[in-house]
Amino acid sequence: MNNTLISAIVMMSSISVLFLAVGCSEQQSGSGKESEPPSLTMTKEAQEQLTPQEILQYAKEGNQRFLSGKSYERDLLGDQKLTAKGQYPAAIILSCIDSRAPAEIIFDLGIGDVFNARVAGNFVNTDIVASIEFACKVAGAKLVLVMGHSHCGAVKSACDGVELGNITAMLANIKPAVEAVQDIEGERTSKNPQFVAAVARQNVLLAKKNMTGVSPLLKEMAANGEILIVGCMYDIESGKVEFY
Repeated sequence: MNNTLISAIVMMSSISVLFLAVGCSEQQSGSGKESEPPSLTMTKEAQEQLTPQEILQYAKEGNQRFLSGKSYERDLLGDQKLTAKGQYPAAIILSCIDSRAPAEIIFDLGIGDVFNARVAGNFVNTDIVASIEFACKVAGAKLVLVMGHSHCGAVKSACDGVELGNITAMLANIKPAVEAVQDIEGERTSKNPQFVAAVARQNVLLAKKNMTGVSPLLKEMAANGEILIVGCMYDIESGKVEFY
C-alpha cells in the first residue's frame, strides 16, 4: 500500500475508519499505479463496534459532506460484490418515497450501509414496524432514523383531506399529525406553508412514538441502549437535514 493512501486512512476520523472493509487492494509491484481506494461499505466488525450515537454522528457528518460537495468516492461495483456475501447495515431509515429525498445520497452512504423503509408520508404501520424490528433485532442495525422532508405531497394531501382510491386509506395514517397541530395561525390547508411544515414535523414525532408504542421489542431495545430512535427533517431546497 502506498504512503499516500496510508496517510489518508490515518487522517480519517475513528468512526470513518470502522467503515473501511478489511483487505483493500495493494499497489501492484512495479506497476507504478496507485492501489484502489479502500471500500467504505459496512462490515460486521464495524457494525459490532459502532455505538448508536456514533452511527448518528456519522449520518450527520455524511450530510455535511453532501452539502459541501465532498462526498466520498466509492467503488460501487466493489461494494456490490462485497455485500453479496452478507449485509451488516448500521441503521434503518424510514423516509418518504419522494424522488428528491434519496437517503443514501443525502447522508453520503453506500451499498450495504443502511436499510431503507420508504412509504409516502413516512408513517408507521404494522408492516413498517415489522421491517424495523427485523433490521434491528435480526440484522443488527443500531440506529432508527425517521426522516420527513419539506414540501411533502403526502402531508399536503392529508392537510387538504384528499380522497382518491387507496390513497384515502394511506393518508389516514397522517391525519393524527394534522389534528395534533393546533398552534399555527391561518388556513389549515396546504396553502399555509407554516401549517404544512408543522404537520410534517409532528408526523415524524408521532412515527417515533407509535413505533415503540406498537413494538415492545423496539421499546425494550431502546430502553437498553441497544438502538437509538431519532427523528429528522430534510429540506429539499437546501439539502440540509435538521435532527430533532
